Amino acid sequence: MQTTDKRETFAEIINGNTPVLVDFTAVWCGPCKMMKPVLEQLHQQMGDKLRIIKVDIDKSPAAANAYAVQSVPTLILFQNGKNLWRQSGVIQTPQLKKIIEQYTN
Repeated sequence: MQTTDKRETFAEIINGNTPVLVDFTAVWCGPCKMMKPVLEQLHQQMGDKLRIIKVDIDKSPAAANAYAVQSVPTLILFQNGKNLWRQSGVIQTPQLKKIIEQYTN
């Protein structure tokens, strides 16, 4: 959802002040495809208050292993390097927005 010319590492991204929602996903995952419009709506509603990044577990198995991701989609909310919230499975936009605001306000 956010692109930049500067290459940031995963660690740099999740250690920032801005909350980061990491979507651990896979191309072959049906429920992951259902999350795409949810995350797009969330991005539209929250703008710069939240970064959303996708991590393909097949392309980045080390990141998936580091956070013990065993099923996809798995969403993890980070801020200042801390894991604030985590859930596996599909979640709807209003519920996801409410959870993020609860942890970041």
